[in-house]
Amino acid sequence: MRVYEAIVKALEGVGVGAAFGGAGENAAGLMLALKHSSIKAVITRHEQAASFMACGYAMHSDRLGFCFATAGPGAFNLFSGLAVAMSDSYPVVAVSGYASLDWKGKGALNETSGVSRTPDSQAMFAATTKKSFLLTDAAKTCDVVEEAVNLAFDGRPGPVHIHVPENLTHHGVSVDNYRDINLQRRPVLPDPKRVSEVVGLLADAIAKNKKILALIGFGAVRSGAGLELTELLERYQIPFATTLDGKGIISERHPLSVGVFCDSGHSAAWKAFLDADVIFAVGNSFAQHATFNFRDDLLTGKTLVHINIDIGEIDKVYKADAAIIGDAKRAVAALNKEIWPKAAAVPPRPAVGRDYDAERIVHLTDDIHPGQLAQAVSKRLPPNAIMLADAGAHLAWLGYYLELSPGQFFRKPGGFGPMAGHVNGALGAKCANPDRPVIVGCGDGCYLLSGFELLTAVQYDIPVIWIIFNDGEFKLIKLYQLEAYAESGLVEFGNPDYVAYARACGAQGYRVETIDEFERAFDEALASGKPTIIDAHITRLALPHYSPSPKGLLSGIAEMVEERILPGRGMQ
Repeated sequence: MRVYEAIVKALEGVGVGAAFGGAGENAAGLMLALKHSSIKAVITRHEQAASFMACGYAMHSDRLGFCFATAGPGAFNLFSGLAVAMSDSYPVVAVSGYASLDWKGKGALNETSGVSRTPDSQAMFAATTKKSFLLTDAAKTCDVVEEAVNLAFDGRPGPVHIHVPENLTHHGVSVDNYRDINLQRRPVLPDPKRVSEVVGLLADAIAKNKKILALIGFGAVRSGAGLELTELLERYQIPFATTLDGKGIISERHPLSVGVFCDSGHSAAWKAFLDADVIFAVGNSFAQHATFNFRDDLLTGKTLVHINIDIGEIDKVYKADAAIIGDAKRAVAALNKEIWPKAAAVPPRPAVGRDYDAERIVHLTDDIHPGQLAQAVSKRLPPNAIMLADAGAHLAWLGYYLELSPGQFFRKPGGFGPMAGHVNGALGAKCANPDRPVIVGCGDGCYLLSGFELLTAVQYDIPVIWIIFNDGEFKLIKLYQLEAYAESGLVEFGNPDYVAYARACGAQGYRVETIDEFERAFDEALASGKPTIIDAHITRLALPHYSPSPKGLLSGIAEMVEERILPGRGMQ
């Protein structure tokens, strides 16, 4: 068995169902091994897309994402996706070629040994993964793959990388000691002592009728903690907000839901946050947009209880009064088991939730209002859909107006936040979830960055729907320029005929200029089972909901003015 054949067979054995990669000489043997395996091989137009697809594959499937590339520049194109996997806790294994070790330091094609003015790919991959391996002995192939796969899942999941030098792929080099690898998935279990500390704090707060707000992040979504959280929140009538990353873990129509808490979130959420005595944060990393740029005073006068799988997240931004290190689902389950006998259930209270039906949008121009577009998506979103929002102003509209029910998933670009991450990653999500509709909301700027992977979707019959919020400008960059510099520049661009492009690629394409046209196109796209672009022409005049302060837009403006006049005095 040759080296790449052993790697592919080992990955088959741990349930890898799809591989995403770029063609190249150093990856040729891997491509042939995939051809003769049960793994669906998807050869992308660009390796960056392959890395994003591996993230999409792992995102909502709890399976290992796998991507690959040839040596040198092909390998380096994997960095963006591996950075996403690192920041957003996706288990991903990447394999890339490497120049022959026999030629180290001689300047071979694609050499990245770090010798003789060549790039040092070992250092570069080590900087964006949990670990990067250089395979130097074919006999150690299974040992290295086993360690890599287990490390990808261990503790807080993340990416791992393996270099395969070209000399190990030559004729006569074989893996004579092949064995199936042993995957040992060890959950991060909560420390009973920490659980008891949190139980004591929460039970005391409940007994004293203190106001508790649950703030739920993506860690709870990744662990599938929705049921356990619902039981706890309903028993003690604790209202909850989510970050954009945690959106939809519990029905957003739930009477205890107060919406999304972030700088583009709902007023009901920040009012509940300001009113709370105790913040119960689950699977939350307190990211920049979820904390209004890491405000120093955000938790002043409040008690913070924090649950996270990674001890490095505890006290990273705000010091916790009590914390549990562990997988969110298991941590909340342990909490429920211990607090039930110590704190009586709280009788149902009048609903404090956010009223989605009360949202009315005043729109006076001919082009589609992006908020109404998000509402139309929400109304027609299938019960089991995966909705991905790429980076840009459209994310703010979807985060605010998209209403999710149980069984629907939503994901924004995450902590690293690349443009086009989900334009491409959606193909991976669909491969992992073939029975779920996968829809991407993206700006025209995002789509133009790497929309050529539509050809990949057509070639491999991956029916993703892309809804392009088309306004011919980089909206968020323009708004930032106007706020910071009082002028804008280089943010407008032309768009192609997306319908003609889609048809040229063998996909479906629709141009829509009204909500009625969009609804018809969306229904047809969902029914067709084909890759589809919906080019939705939106107005430039609409501004997404945004506040630089959790106290609301007016307070935020006042703080910004104060900061300009008296630097160092704002945001106190």
